[in-house]
Amino acid sequence: MFKLENIRNFSIVAHINHGKSTLADRLIQMTGGLPEREMMAQVLDSMDIERERGITIKAQTVRLEYRAKDGQLYVLNLIDTPGHVDFAYEVSRSLAACEGSLLVVDASQGVEAQTLANVYHALDAGHEIVPVLNKIDLPASEPDRIKQQIEDVIGLDASDALLISAKSGLGVDEVLEAIVHRLPPPKGSASEPTKALLVDSWYDAYLGVVVLVRVIDGALKKSQKILMMGTDAHYEIDRIGVFRPKMADVEELGPGEIGFITAQIKEVADTRVGDTITDEKRSCAAALPGFKPAQQVVFCGLFPVDAADFNDLRAAMGKLRLNDASFSYETETSAALGFGFRCGFLGLLHLEIVEERLRREFNLDLIATAPSVIYRVVLRSGEVMTLHNPVDMPDPSRIERIEEPWIRATILTPDDYLGAVLKLCQERRGEQVDLNYVGARAMAIYDLPLNEVVFDFYDRLKSISRGYASFDYTITDYREGDLVKMSILVNGEPVDALSMLVHRDRAETRGRGMAEKLKELIPPHLFQIPIQAAIGGKIIARETVRALRKDVTAKCYGGDATRKRKLLEKQKAGKKRMRQFGKVEIPQEAFIAALKMDS
Repeated sequence: MFKLENIRNFSIVAHINHGKSTLADRLIQMTGGLPEREMMAQVLDSMDIERERGITIKAQTVRLEYRAKDGQLYVLNLIDTPGHVDFAYEVSRSLAACEGSLLVVDASQGVEAQTLANVYHALDAGHEIVPVLNKIDLPASEPDRIKQQIEDVIGLDASDALLISAKSGLGVDEVLEAIVHRLPPPKGSASEPTKALLVDSWYDAYLGVVVLVRVIDGALKKSQKILMMGTDAHYEIDRIGVFRPKMADVEELGPGEIGFITAQIKEVADTRVGDTITDEKRSCAAALPGFKPAQQVVFCGLFPVDAADFNDLRAAMGKLRLNDASFSYETETSAALGFGFRCGFLGLLHLEIVEERLRREFNLDLIATAPSVIYRVVLRSGEVMTLHNPVDMPDPSRIERIEEPWIRATILTPDDYLGAVLKLCQERRGEQVDLNYVGARAMAIYDLPLNEVVFDFYDRLKSISRGYASFDYTITDYREGDLVKMSILVNGEPVDALSMLVHRDRAETRGRGMAEKLKELIPPHLFQIPIQAAIGGKIIARETVRALRKDVTAKCYGGDATRKRKLLEKQKAGKKRMRQFGKVEIPQEAFIAALKMDS
C-alpha cells in the first residue's frame, strides 16, 4: 500500500481532438507502463469504433509509477475522458474520482466550447487545474495568445502553463513533474471503515461484471465481504487489481487508490454507478453523495428487422446497459415494426454509437425510428404526462398545452462564419442571450428548443463553419410551444416509426422535405405509391412514387388496336387492385436518411 502523499489521481480534460489520448500515450510510454513494442497510438481507446472515429467514448483508467527528480516514487492514477458533448456524463463521473486535472488546449485553436464545459465540470468537482498547451510544434501555434485567452475566458492563471507536443514527446517530462508537485494528494484514512466509490462497471465475457472503484477510506482486500449501500447487495471479492494499462492483480487497494474488483456479480442492476461500497460487518456511517442519474435527452425506438431476433436484442441491450450506465430502454410495440425497445440516449452521437455497437458486437440488424425528445403534455383535466413517443400522443381535444425542453447553447466560431451561424440559430427558433468576442472569435450564447437541435444541428453547424465552430449545451427548462403531431402516410397507411412532433410554423416545410426524401428512398413498385404528410386529417404535403412500367403489349404483333387496349385495361385494373392490397416495403436506410432533413 502506498503512502497517501505519494498518490496522485488526475484526469485529462479537453475539447475533441486537442490531444488528450495522445498525451495519455506519452505518459504511459515515459513511465514504462507498456513495453515499446506494445505501444500504439491511442492505446487507451480500446473499442474498434473509438479507433475508427478517432474519438474517446468510454473513460479509461491507468495506473503508472513515476520516480520524480526528487528521488521519490509516486503512483499516478490517470483517467482519460471523452471530449464530445454527448459523453459529458462520463466526464463528470471520472472527475469525481480525482483531485486534479490537466487542462489540454490546442496551441493553434485555443479555447473551444467543450474546453469551457469540461473545465467547469472540473471546477465543480473542486479540482486543482494545470493548464497544458499542446501542439506547440505546429507552425500555426500561438502560445502567448492562447495563454491570454485562457485567462480571459476561463479565468485561470496561465502564466505557468506547460508548453508541450504530445505527439513528439516534447515537454512531457515537465508534465509529469507538474502532476507530482502541483496537484494535491488524496485525503483519506486507512484506520476508518472501508468506504469506496463505484466509478464505473462493465461486462467482461470471461470475468463477468468488472467494477471500477476509488477507495476513500479503509481498504479493499481479496475475499473481503462487501456491501453495496445503494442496492443493499452483499458480495465477496474474488479478484482485485489495477490497470497498468493491462489488468494486474494486487493484494489490496488502500485509501486514495483506484482499481477494479470482481465479485461474481451476476445482475447488471446491482452495480449502480455512484454507489458506495463498504465492509459488510464494519460499514461506514454514511454513503457518499454519488452522481445525479444521467439525463437522457433523445429517445428512439430500436426494432429487429427479423422479429425472431427480439430475445437476442433484449440480451444484447442488457449487456450494453452494463457497459453504458447512461443508456436506458423499455419494451414497446409498433403496428408496422412489431416488438422492439424505446431507448433513451444522451444525444445523437450516443444513439449512433449504441446502434453501431449493437450491430457489430451482437450481429443484429436493426431499424431505428425517428429520434424525439421528452415532451410534457398538460391535459385539460390538470394531469401532466411525459411523452417519449409521438405515437402515444393523446387526443388533441384533451390537451391544454404541450411543453418542450429548451437548452442553453454556447457556440464559438471564427468571425467570418458568424452571420451563417446566427442565421442557423434563428431558423431553429433560437433566442439570442449574449454575443461577445473571445480574442478573434465570437462566442454566441443562444436559447434553443432541443427538438430543433437533436436532428442535425451539429452537422449543419460544422458544414456552414467549415468545421471551425464548436458547440456545447446544457438543458435549462421546459416552455410551452405550438406543437403538432405530423404523421407520414405511405400508400394511405400511417408509418408510426416516422411520425414526429413539430412546430406548427415548420410543419409544412418538414413534411414536404420528408415526402421528397422518401420519394427518392422508396424503390418503385408495380403500382403508384402516394407519400403524404398529414396533421390530423389535413394533408400538408404529397409526393408520388411512379409505378414500374411493364410493357404488356410487347408480344402484340399487328392485329386490331382493341387487343392492345384490352391488355392495358387489364394491367390498369391489376395495378388498382395491387395498390389496394399491395404491401410497400420501406428500406431500412430510408428511416434514418429521411430524418437528416436539411442536408
